Amino acid sequence: MTDIEYIRPLNLKEALSFLWEKGEDTKIIAGGTDVMVDLRSDGLDKKYLLDISRLEELKGIELNNKELSVGAGVTLSEIYSSKILKSNALALKKSAKNFASKQIRNIATIGGNVAHSSPCGDTVPALVVHDAKALVADKKGTRLVSMEEMATKAYMSCLSPRQILVKFILTPYQGGFTDFQKIGRRRELAVSRISMAVFVKKDKDGRISFLKIGLGACTPTPCKMESVEAFLTGKIPTENLIWEAGGILAGNMIKITGRRSSAIYKEPAVQGLFMRILYPVVKS
Repeated sequence: MTDIEYIRPLNLKEALSFLWEKGEDTKIIAGGTDVMVDLRSDGLDKKYLLDISRLEELKGIELNNKELSVGAGVTLSEIYSSKILKSNALALKKSAKNFASKQIRNIATIGGNVAHSSPCGDTVPALVVHDAKALVADKKGTRLVSMEEMATKAYMSCLSPRQILVKFILTPYQGGFTDFQKIGRRRELAVSRISMAVFVKKDKDGRISFLKIGLGACTPTPCKMESVEAFLTGKIPTENLIWEAGGILAGNMIKITGRRSSAIYKEPAVQGLFMRILYPVVKS
């Protein structure tokens, strides 16, 4: 640890300039909940630790016209307490409720959760539901990256050592029904084994007119479930119909992961979780 030089840039421009020159030898720290584990286990083979936790350019939750932005440096506690997200991205707010412990939620950032590219990142299914794109910057400019593109495989993001994740741009949803739920080995401080976010609207006749589904944890990278969305859209939701759709969803999960030994419990668990989340839509 003593061989690592700690750097705290004053602004985003300064941070990007540093990374342009020394990105290959640098580890970025925002909340630090993952970096500290590597430091303590001597698993961090870098010369520099770049602390971006106080950069104002990475802060804030804003709603402008039809665009909702969440800074990459926003903490999970700030996400859970946000009134803007409660009204426009409730699934994202709910994803922060049982994220690790309160102490970790106070420092862990949404940008770190996404950039880490862990399959069990709780915020990602909700971001998928809101068709979120990440604004990524380097010294030469910026680009937008979808959530499906962000994680190239488990624990591997598309970010280069010279880039910083600045913010997320979401499509806000109002009204309708939205939820996020996960399954873990215990109620609290549990790593997600399966996570799911949904947003659904019904028309005046009770038919599903709009549906978005994001699946996480049980697949190597986050997944949209467009075939399930298409199957249910235009139909009146019933218990049997939702159960059938959950079976399709579970089947899609198996196609992505292959039939591993864990499928014996994950397949029915995915179907059951989908039924549990959408059951209020059947009854409403």
